[in-house]
Amino acid sequence: MVTKPDLKGEAMADLESIKAQLEERLQFLNDKVDEIEGDLREPANPDFAEQATEAEADEVLEGLESSALLEISQINAALNRIEEGTYGDCATCGEPVGEKRLEVIPYAAQCISCASKTA
Repeated sequence: MVTKPDLKGEAMADLESIKAQLEERLQFLNDKVDEIEGDLREPANPDFAEQATEAEADEVLEGLESSALLEISQINAALNRIEEGTYGDCATCGEPVGEKRLEVIPYAAQCISCASKTA
């Protein structure tokens, strides 16, 4: 029979693992954003045709940067929820987010039901 302290210990170990995973992803995304920003700051090519190609590439980079910044924000929020002890609880209804959902999206703030209502 598993006692509550053991469950708490397992949960804490799991949270530490999730926290480490999130921090690793956060570092990766921050590095990518820095790299993208460096690419976007490069001076324009003097060749007009090349400028058009670079402009298209810059649009793609800006989209990637925007996605990365959104994920960074979500990861920071998840790390805050871990610190506050609310990680795994739906931010909307308070019910559990669900272990399977958190395995796929470790920074998920809502359960499937609430997320599908706001999508």
